[in-house]
Amino acid sequence: MRRRAGRACAAAVIFAAVGLAAGCGGTTVRRIDPETTTDLSGYWNDTDSRLVAEAMTTECLTHPWIQEHARSFETRPVVIVGAVRNRSMEHIATGTFIRDLEAAFVNSGQVRVVADPLEREELRGEREDQQDWAREETRKRLRAETGADYMLNGAIDVIVDREGGREVKFYQVDLYLTSIETNERVWIGQNKIKKEITRSGAGL
Repeated sequence: MRRRAGRACAAAVIFAAVGLAAGCGGTTVRRIDPETTTDLSGYWNDTDSRLVAEAMTTECLTHPWIQEHARSFETRPVVIVGAVRNRSMEHIATGTFIRDLEAAFVNSGQVRVVADPLEREELRGEREDQQDWAREETRKRLRAETGADYMLNGAIDVIVDREGGREVKFYQVDLYLTSIETNERVWIGQNKIKKEITRSGAGL
């Protein structure tokens, strides 16, 4: 019995030592402000998405097209944000960028934004269900959607120049605001980012 107890104690000590060793090489997590500018890899990241969206919507909202629309229709323009295509080999979360654009437009108070096609299908399904299941006084009308006046879409392109351990990345974001009725471009915006990345020990 004493031998078994001794073996059990030894095993417990070994497991504890292994646990401590694993703990020493573990992962450390530190929370930081989401507005903090970060660039770890040189790839497109949340900071690029936020800053480009803010800069381009600010430029768009100060362009004369808004005043021209207000003079012609005496109301705020309605915009739908369409596809922003990633034309690079790099993974870019264009969905996050699109949401940043939508948020900047809505929060400006200068334009109205309507849901994209996928969201509209979900909303239409809810309205149709309400016709059968919701109380009459709370049902939302069918065929009462707000039509968009303009669509915002565009693309992100990346050019990479690499030599040894040095790399330069050039991002160009092009956005187009187009009249849905006439196909006329009322605003074209460009934003460019250039990053230099140096990787120590590369090519050795």
